[in-house]
Amino acid sequence: MIRQFAGTYRPMLEFIVVLIVVGLVVGLIARLLLPGRDDIGLLGTILLGIVGSFVGGFLWELVEFHRIETHHFRSVGIIGSVIGAIVVLLLLRVTGMERGRGRSRRRAWR
Repeated sequence: MIRQFAGTYRPMLEFIVVLIVVGLVVGLIARLLLPGRDDIGLLGTILLGIVGSFVGGFLWELVEFHRIETHHFRSVGIIGSVIGAIVVLLLLRVTGMERGRGRSRRRAWR
């Protein structure tokens, strides 16, 4: 039974490695293009790039085809991924969800 599935893990492993590398590159480019300090670390940068790629693909679907289809996966490319990562990073900064930047409930003394 194991021999039937032999060799099926390699394409999945290659996809995961490519996803991590592309996520790291896209996340680094987005962090370099947006000025300011972001304390999200290496794993956060990889996740930023991966999520940014999906956001960029979603935005491209809306711009190019004017509809949302969840059953098609289209690659946007590195530029769309970087734009999506910039959008995600801006949302993180606006909402204050970055690590080390939690919102304080105390009022400032005047």
